[in-house]
Amino acid sequence: MADNRLGLRGDRGAVLGAMMLATGLIAIDSTIIATAVPSVVRDIGGFHEFPWLFSIYLLAQAVSVPVYGKLNDLFGRKPVILFGIALFLLGSVFCGAAWNMWVLIAFRVVQGLGAGAIQPTTITIVGDLYSVEERAQVQGYIASVWGVSSVVGPTLGGVFSEYVSWRWIFFVNIPLCLLAAWMIMRKFHEQRDRGRPVIDYRGSVLLTVGLTLLVLGVLEGGQAWSWSSPISVAILGLGASMLVAFGFVERTAAEPVLPLWMFRRRLLVTSGQLSVGIGAILMALSSYVPTFAQGVLGAGPLVAGLALAALTLGWPVSASQAGRIYLRFGFRVCALVGTALVLLGSALLLLLGRDSSVLAVAAFCLIIGLGMGLTASPTLIAAQSSVGWAERGVVTANNIFLRSLGSALGVAIFGAVANAVLGSGAPTAAGLTTAVHRIFVGIVIVAAVMVALAALLPGGSRVASADDRRTAAA
Repeated sequence: MADNRLGLRGDRGAVLGAMMLATGLIAIDSTIIATAVPSVVRDIGGFHEFPWLFSIYLLAQAVSVPVYGKLNDLFGRKPVILFGIALFLLGSVFCGAAWNMWVLIAFRVVQGLGAGAIQPTTITIVGDLYSVEERAQVQGYIASVWGVSSVVGPTLGGVFSEYVSWRWIFFVNIPLCLLAAWMIMRKFHEQRDRGRPVIDYRGSVLLTVGLTLLVLGVLEGGQAWSWSSPISVAILGLGASMLVAFGFVERTAAEPVLPLWMFRRRLLVTSGQLSVGIGAILMALSSYVPTFAQGVLGAGPLVAGLALAALTLGWPVSASQAGRIYLRFGFRVCALVGTALVLLGSALLLLLGRDSSVLAVAAFCLIIGLGMGLTASPTLIAAQSSVGWAERGVVTANNIFLRSLGSALGVAIFGAVANAVLGSGAPTAAGLTTAVHRIFVGIVIVAAVMVALAALLPGGSRVASADDRRTAAA
């Protein structure tokens, strides 16, 4: 008898719980280390290198996602997610045992590669297990993990650093990884074609190296080196050249790691462009809302963090209700409502000044978060629903990668805007106000583009998948 129950009950519920736990590993890890940096530096040194703890993790995760997406379609979801959890566990153990900053940075790469397998696979598995009608509510469960982690992560990092040891921010992953792997091995069963998969080695290498150079150049440009420096030009130029070569290789590959047909379907292109915008806005808000709250409004770190948390708390609330909207009115209407809320919240940020309250900041972030929940989940679900099982992994991974790329672009572009205003001197309240307002203007522009992109989505609540099209043809 089929298990049609939603939530955490039944066989599907057990798998969903495992996906939430696996997602929690990478969600908490992305924030837990932030409050532990002073303790880490005090113990093993490396103050000038510590920013790499964040950028190298983001880089490793982002560039590996497309490859893992293809492996999901070739080998199935179960071996890929178990490999990702094992890699994340290995990285966590060695990060916790690190004896200097460069060793810690090196094993953050291993953690990032594990996270790159976990993130797209969990979302793909949810897409496999649940129908279009069920998926939005279930995606709300996954989104809620990120919302809770945005609050729990920094708190746990502070507690471990102050009362135990910063090393436990990594060691705590050991039992969580083992529990998630055990739940997946026992409860998750999948049927797949046992044919011999063909791996696109040339395409995988060109894509991974090209993306690594491109994302590295974007992340570090204007910070580790100037944009016009020879090293910046060389890294970005070589990365772009390898991606061009990748495009030619994929035209003749038997099983391309990133099929070029994805760039010819309007739905997939539009949903991907929306993901870039989502990533850029999220990174801009995460970077500059706490800075504005502390440097201009005089709030403490905890209060500033809670103001930003309103964004990640609003997201799962609306994501869980998105299904009711797109099932009744269609994907386009749902995304238009969501992007309109993002635009409204972003425009309200322009009203903030030196006399504003932190409560107003939180309220505007909440509106943006509600809009994100009605935009991100439905557009991803529409993309997943337009393809069959054999393409769902790569489509999901591409969407997630483009969000990461948007985050990297957001760091570079909005950072350049802030630096142009603040210069090299100590930032003042007036300077911060001007810089952050210009960033808010940029966010409004991105949000307006997102509204226009949402209008290009299909209007119905169902999108014919490859499987649907084959059935109809038969």
